[in-house]
Amino acid sequence: MPGITLGDTVPNLEVETTHGKFKLHDHFADSWTVLFSHPGDFTPVCTTELGAMAKYAHEFEKRGVKLLGLSCDDVQSHKDWIKDIEAFALGSKVKYPIIADPNKEIIPQLNMIDPIENGPSRALHIVGPDSKIKLSFLYPSTTGRNMDEVLRALDSLLMASKHNNKIATPVNWKPHEPVVISPAVSDEEAKKMFPKGFKTADLPSKKGYLRHTEVS
Repeated sequence: MPGITLGDTVPNLEVETTHGKFKLHDHFADSWTVLFSHPGDFTPVCTTELGAMAKYAHEFEKRGVKLLGLSCDDVQSHKDWIKDIEAFALGSKVKYPIIADPNKEIIPQLNMIDPIENGPSRALHIVGPDSKIKLSFLYPSTTGRNMDEVLRALDSLLMASKHNNKIATPVNWKPHEPVVISPAVSDEEAKKMFPKGFKTADLPSKKGYLRHTEVS
């Protein structure tokens, strides 16, 4: 995709939202943020997704992570749409702000464009407190997000950050499962860093690069 991507700083745009105006960097400054875009209000897949975000909001709150939506309509349209979202979500309240972008000026600056349809996309950035993009998802218009995978990926990022990116999470990893040690960490360093020890997979190459350990 063209535009900002992993490791890039999100532009410090002033945005109008359902919670008032603010600059993006001020919003990102003290926590991680899940920033997710939608092509438009009163659309079926987007309604289910924003409802799911409302249902999962407590999971993000437990992790100290903010939610920030974006849709290509104005604030009043968002407020009217929220009534439908909350009705669909069976009582879950939309407490997170939704950015208004009726002229579609913000969404390209955030690289949330669908290259197939050449328009606003169903995209998601996980942004760190340093206002840099740590992970991105881009979905076609026909495919809704999986909230469990968003949470799993977020947990992986938070775990890696906590350990200064000296660990990584293997395939299908879930919280409380073993992680792998970065190849940049020597065995001697690993013994000091991981008091629970580590297990090296016995592979034909005998290179000793696949090391599992337990962290919290």
